[in-house]
Amino acid sequence: MIKKVDSEQYINAMLTAMRAGTEKVRAFYEHRVGLVCTDPKLMLMPWDDHLVHRGDGVFESMKFVNGKLYQLDPHLRRMKRSASSIHLQPPCSWEELADIILDVCSAAECESGLVRVLLGRGVGGFSISPYECPVPSLYVVVYQYDPKPESWYEKGLTAFKTSIPAKQPYLATIKSIDYLPNVLMKREAIEEGFDMPFCFDRMGFLAEGATENVCIVDAGGTIKVPEFNNALAGTTLLRAIQLIADEVPVDYCAISEEDILLAKEVIVCGTSIDAVGVVRFNKKPIHDVRPGPVCKRMRELLAKDAEENGTALKKY
Repeated sequence: MIKKVDSEQYINAMLTAMRAGTEKVRAFYEHRVGLVCTDPKLMLMPWDDHLVHRGDGVFESMKFVNGKLYQLDPHLRRMKRSASSIHLQPPCSWEELADIILDVCSAAECESGLVRVLLGRGVGGFSISPYECPVPSLYVVVYQYDPKPESWYEKGLTAFKTSIPAKQPYLATIKSIDYLPNVLMKREAIEEGFDMPFCFDRMGFLAEGATENVCIVDAGGTIKVPEFNNALAGTTLLRAIQLIADEVPVDYCAISEEDILLAKEVIVCGTSIDAVGVVRFNKKPIHDVRPGPVCKRMRELLAKDAEENGTALKKY
C-alpha cells in the first residue's frame, strides 16, 4: 500500500519531488497568499480550483524587454472582455491587478521575461457549478524569455493546414484556459515536421495559428487580415497593424488557402516573436521563399514601440 504520512512528511516529499521547468521561473504570486515568491518549488495550484479541473478561467501572456512591460493595458482590456464573457471578475480591481503584475515583474529582477496571468473561478470543490467557488483565483508568474536568434527570422517558417478545425466563434473570441485544440494543433505540426499550424473555419477560410495570428500581403501590396470570427484578436497583430497602417493599406477579409499560396508575404504575429515570415505553406513556396519587407517593417515598428511605450518596471 502507499505510505500514509503527516503534513510535514508530505510537504518535505512534495518539495523534493522531480519537477521539470522550474529553472525558468523567476517570480510568482497567488492572490490567496498575497505575497511574491521566487522559489519555484512552492509554485503550486490547489486541485479544487475550477481553473484546474474544469478549465474555468481566462489568461493573458505578456512580455517585458529591457525593463519595460509591453502592452499591459491592451492585454488587460482583452482579459476583462474574456472574463466578462464567462461572468468572472478578479478578486481585486483591474487597477490593482495591473499593479500586481508590475510588482511581480519587478520582483523577478531580470531585464526581460514572459508573464502569464491566470484568472480562475477559484477553489471550492470538484463539481461543475461555478457557484461553489466563493472567491475567484488569481495567479501571476514571470518566467524566462528566450528570444529567437536573427537567423530564425531571416530563414522564415514553414506552415501547413492542420486537421484541427477552428474554434466556434463564441469560444474563439475568449482567451480561456481551455487550449486543447491549440495543443493538438501544435502537436500535429511537430509530428508532421512544420513550424506552424494554421486552422481554418467550416467555410474553408483562414482563422489562426496555435498561439499566433496570421495575415498576408497580397499581390497588390495590401495587408489582408482574417476577420476575427473564428480567431482571437491578437494584441501583437492589432498593434502591428495600427503602427504600419500609414505605410501599407490594410483590409479585413476572408482568406482562402489559394490566397495564402498567391501571397507576396505570409506573416505570423505573436507576443513572444513579434512578427515572422512564413516561406512555405503545405510544402509549397510563398513568393520568393524569403521573409518580406512588410514583415520586417512590422517587427521594427513593434520593437521601437516596446522601447518607447513600454511600462517601466520598478526596482524591487
